[in-house]
Amino acid sequence: MHSDSNTGKQTISQAAQVTKLLIPRSQRQAFFWQFTLMTIMGWVVGGIASIGLEKTLLEKIPESLFQEQPLFSLAFRIAATIIFAVIFATDQALVLRQYISPWLWIIATCIGSLLFTQIAEAWKNYIIFVATSSNPLAEDIIVYGILSTFAYNFSAIWLGFCQWLVLRRYVTGAWWWNFIMFIAYSLISIVIVGLSMLQGFIPATHRHDITYLITQGVTALILGVIPAFSFCTLKVKSSQSQP
Repeated sequence: MHSDSNTGKQTISQAAQVTKLLIPRSQRQAFFWQFTLMTIMGWVVGGIASIGLEKTLLEKIPESLFQEQPLFSLAFRIAATIIFAVIFATDQALVLRQYISPWLWIIATCIGSLLFTQIAEAWKNYIIFVATSSNPLAEDIIVYGILSTFAYNFSAIWLGFCQWLVLRRYVTGAWWWNFIMFIAYSLISIVIVGLSMLQGFIPATHRHDITYLITQGVTALILGVIPAFSFCTLKVKSSQSQP
């Protein structure tokens, strides 16, 4: 009987280890809002920095050089992506540093962002090539547009995969994180389509600017909310050392 009691206690103890949350329940609410706000800030600041780099280089470098040297154009896009990703990931890492390695998160997000954007761009160019070479009808253009959007969103799996490679060091059963960015960008696409249907209610003189700001705001919000909520569900073993 005494042996059975000890075995039962060990089983309960092991179960408690498995179900320990990466983000303690007492910190969930604060973490959720902090991570979401820092993600929005990273999106805004990173976007401004990458756009600033683009404008600066375009003012100093002839446009013909980008057309004549494809590798130069590729290097330019990679540099802009890295600047954005470093700022974006660093802002998130300021919140995550209590739970995982901030440096690994920054590196993984940068590499994942590069893979995501380059693969998405390749898919987009391929679909555009197929569409333009087949004299598509109006219905075909809609189909190609849907395929292009899906290919872009699906490419975000590479970003989720790189982040998962870091998270798996700290958590258990997080394979589904590979699809988090795909889900986030798919939701963004759905919301953007919905917003496009409401453009008629926006004054024409400011329609472009207002639509752009709303789109960017919704994108940043979703990219903050979905991962923040997902982080709150991740589980680690109690024996896992915290960074």
